[in-house]
Amino acid sequence: MIKKILVSQPKPSSDKSPYFDIEKKYGVEIDFRPFIKVESLSSREFRAQKIDILEHTAVIFTSRHAIDHFFGLCKEMRITIPEEMKYFCITETVALYIQKYVQYRKRKVFFGSTGKINDLVPTMVKHKNERYFIPTSDVHSNEIETLMESKKLQFTQGVMYRTVSNDFGEDEPFDYDMLIFFSPSGISALLKNFPKFQQGKIAVGTFGVHTAKAAKEAGLSVQLEAPTPQYASITTALADYIKEVNEG
Repeated sequence: MIKKILVSQPKPSSDKSPYFDIEKKYGVEIDFRPFIKVESLSSREFRAQKIDILEHTAVIFTSRHAIDHFFGLCKEMRITIPEEMKYFCITETVALYIQKYVQYRKRKVFFGSTGKINDLVPTMVKHKNERYFIPTSDVHSNEIETLMESKKLQFTQGVMYRTVSNDFGEDEPFDYDMLIFFSPSGISALLKNFPKFQQGKIAVGTFGVHTAKAAKEAGLSVQLEAPTPQYASITTALADYIKEVNEG
């Protein structure tokens, strides 16, 4: 019987979220509690990398996290970004987020259409004389680096933020019938918070093949996976799973 579910993501900002529909329809309680959080490096930690941001003429943003921590650290270090700086973003959504920090000018902001860095490379090649800076997390793939090197583009990667465990307090109850994860980091954070975790009758749901793989490698039994040909989203899969378990 599924009565209480932990979704390891922030609570949806919209009242129209499918999660709330699931609560009403099936009479379950859903808590939103990320297992991980993103935090900025200190200015001292960033300076230890010996990177001069103002030596660069363009910045590549792969996420809104990258934008937040880039401008946040620049402000902390009292670095004034010149108006001539160009921004290359992985999607239009990421590009529009820059408006939070600077006046948006299309002639200086470029973005891809597929969400993949390969789609952005041809645009960067057209601006091959730029000196690119890439703000990254402490854990990242070498995909961008490999592509930039293959096109002989000038670039520097710098770690500006990190993913850490969002630890549970000793007084926080952990009495869930089901846990839903969205990244391998979430699985790692669960085991960090509860080193002696025993799954028992707790159901586990995962979104993404890498998350499912991490859960299974950690010894967890996964009852629900998405996306699949049948379920494009975690919420449609969750609704059917609850119906099957609770009514079955």
